[in-house]
Amino acid sequence: MTQQLTLALSKGRIFEETLPLLKAAGITVSEDPESSRKLILPTNDPDVRVIIVRASDVPTYVQYGAADFGVAGKDVLLEHGGEGLYQPIDLNIAKCRLSVAVQEGFDYANAVRQGARLRVVTKYVNTAREHFAAKGVHVDLIKLYGSMELGPLVGLSDAIVDLVSTGGTLRANKLVEVEHIIDISSRLVVNQAALKLKRERLQPILDAFEKASKAK
Repeated sequence: MTQQLTLALSKGRIFEETLPLLKAAGITVSEDPESSRKLILPTNDPDVRVIIVRASDVPTYVQYGAADFGVAGKDVLLEHGGEGLYQPIDLNIAKCRLSVAVQEGFDYANAVRQGARLRVVTKYVNTAREHFAAKGVHVDLIKLYGSMELGPLVGLSDAIVDLVSTGGTLRANKLVEVEHIIDISSRLVVNQAALKLKRERLQPILDAFEKASKAK
């Protein structure tokens, strides 16, 4: 059984904030995915490679063993369901929150109180459905993959459910946050079979990640 390890990461914030954790484990990635067209990046450790995948695909690559471990936001894991994944560590990186937002001037609280049926655009359909169902709010969910803020502005929806970090994008588009759903950070996810079969090689990296994340 080969002890080579494959780590699945997505470009952007998660990749950048995972680099110090890798460094704590003595691993450096040889190329920058923003400037390289390669989807498989070598590291200074011949037994560790990084694959660059879409954020929403990280749990799938890990679940089916195409990657031994990966880093995914809690938002992605909630939508995926986490089947077949061991989630040992909250890495305390890529922090934000999942929230409901509406256009300025829309009385969300009153609409909910009166039992109005709301149209909501979101990429996080499963999480949004559970949230509104728990509150007894009637909604029609419309799935979008980007530019959620546009929905209320052009009459596609009454509200959005999306990730919020600083709130700058909401303010720029005259939207206001009206409900906090859940705090989000990125988790380490591990293939359960890899944890058993490659534990000797994998465990020291997991330990280094955990120690570095707690020091944040």
